[in-house]
Amino acid sequence: MKKIFTAIFILIILQTYAMGNETQKVFLNEAIEIALQNNIDLEANKIDLTVAKNKVFQANRLQNPSIETFYFVGNSGNSEPKQIGVSQNIEIAKRNARKKLATSELNLLEKNYDYTAFDLKMDVREAYINLVAAKSILDTLEQQKQLQEELFKIAQNRVKNKKAPEVDVIQAEIALNQLTTQINSAKMDVKKALSAFNKVINTTENITYDSMDMRFLEENNFKEMNTPPPTTNFPNTEDIVKKALTKRFDIQICKQELDISNKNLTVLTRQKIPDFQIMGGYAYTPGRHTDSGKTEHGAWAGASLTNIPLFYNYAPEINNAILKIRQTELKIISTENKAKKDIATAYEKFLTAAENLNHYEQKIIKGSEHLIDVSKESYEKGETDIVSLIVMKQSYKSIIIGYAQALAEYYNSWTNLLREANDENFSLTNEFI
Repeated sequence: MKKIFTAIFILIILQTYAMGNETQKVFLNEAIEIALQNNIDLEANKIDLTVAKNKVFQANRLQNPSIETFYFVGNSGNSEPKQIGVSQNIEIAKRNARKKLATSELNLLEKNYDYTAFDLKMDVREAYINLVAAKSILDTLEQQKQLQEELFKIAQNRVKNKKAPEVDVIQAEIALNQLTTQINSAKMDVKKALSAFNKVINTTENITYDSMDMRFLEENNFKEMNTPPPTTNFPNTEDIVKKALTKRFDIQICKQELDISNKNLTVLTRQKIPDFQIMGGYAYTPGRHTDSGKTEHGAWAGASLTNIPLFYNYAPEINNAILKIRQTELKIISTENKAKKDIATAYEKFLTAAENLNHYEQKIIKGSEHLIDVSKESYEKGETDIVSLIVMKQSYKSIIIGYAQALAEYYNSWTNLLREANDENFSLTNEFI
């Protein structure tokens, strides 16, 4: 009875686990949207924006007043009035400059957040492509296994009918076993790609997201994958570099840092302006200290300049702020120079990937499958030996896997170009949107 209860308990646990780990297949755009809405790291970055917004209010604050009292004791103060009042520091030309600096820092965080969100989109694209490619390679190997099983049966029949030596069966079986190990490795690659895909999405939901089962190698998925077809008439590198520079986040961020440096210099320079303090309140002299014997009521007022830059004029801070501006200006120039080279390299890599993919589709893939069918028929008729057929099948398998890898490289090189352009809607021509 104890074993029965244990078995029931295990089944309940397994069922609960299965129910709590739902698998949901999504298209690429759906995966990107899910990541943007639920990614834990991105959600954490949003907190920085809220903190920065609070700092804008903090920078725009007014100085709090002080309550002051003067109450003389002893014989020296018998004839002096008693005072109670309020003093208020008034900053001159500082508060607005401080607010502008905080607002500029908020704008910098917003640009960094947008950059992080964009980078997340590209990570999802890349992980999705790698997952689809891994599944396609596995599908290819499983199809090859079916062909190899057919070959094994053909070899058995030929040996049985004494039309081929027994070594044909052994060679066909070895080839089949080798393919089985490759399939096991491909299955592991799919699991790793699936894990990487969900790691990029990074949500708290108990859902395992998976790619759609698209025919990666047999259908035109360029539109679904938001990628221009490799047969597009691509423009020259100079035009692409010029166009891609317009939305680079790193350049925008550097320019925003320059704005912060300029505003910080303004804040520091205005520290040299003295602040103004006003005071005032109620004063009275008790009747026992007046000639009339009555309490005399009145008021008092005063003013003063504070923080006069007499002994310290903030020169080190101001000089450092000026140096920071020059440093940021050099950083902008350096970032632009590096961006041009990165964009050009990414585009050249994309063009190479397109060339390789076109070469596969136009010169390598065509006729390969037909050649396999002809070779199989030739072996069945005894016109060729099994070694030639196995070599042909292995070559065909390598071609298909190479084609899948070339296709994945093409998609990923486009993703990398989008990264360098910092624009998910970047288009090479007016035709592709």
